[in-house]
Amino acid sequence: MLWTEFTALMLLATAMSFTPGPNTALATAMAANAGLRHSLRFVLAVPVGWCLLLLLCSVGVGALVAQVPALRWGIQLGGCSYLLWLAWRLAGTRQLAQARADRLQVGFGQGVLLQFVNIKAWFLALTIIAGWVAGQPNMGLRLGIVVPVMVFFAFSSNLTYACLGAVLRHWLAQGQRLLWFNRGMALLLAVTALWMLQGQTPGFVP
Repeated sequence: MLWTEFTALMLLATAMSFTPGPNTALATAMAANAGLRHSLRFVLAVPVGWCLLLLLCSVGVGALVAQVPALRWGIQLGGCSYLLWLAWRLAGTRQLAQARADRLQVGFGQGVLLQFVNIKAWFLALTIIAGWVAGQPNMGLRLGIVVPVMVFFAFSSNLTYACLGAVLRHWLAQGQRLLWFNRGMALLLAVTALWMLQGQTPGFVP
């Protein structure tokens, strides 16, 4: 892989990974409500899901998703429904104890599966495979470079947002701050869910 190609990949990974989106919103909200330790399962699940998604796209599954409207819409509707459900539960969380009890139970498996119901994630993964891996004589080597880069950025971005949430945790516990913070995060998830339904062009906020 040429240095210019690797630089372009790094710029794309940085822009996509650190822009607020459903994964970073959940990581922030989980750490703010239940602590950094509680959010780590989800933070670790995101790069695992991304790794599996990229590998599936490298063997042609991503192209199938892009070309079959029924499959594409199934993923879109499933992902939007799940994000809206999470937004609804998050919006009603007023106290830290309530969040620990039942509101933000997004485990490792759910975090991995969330990557597979985001149609924008599919299209970005397909774009990366098409632009940096497919059709090249050294596909295996290129895949060995691309996957770790995207996994690293998926992990580091969500960990950064989770740490931010953990820093705000005690400040949010005062008065109605946590309620309004959660409503803001819920609104971000809801807007992201609706955004996922618009258009079919590549692009994804992780």
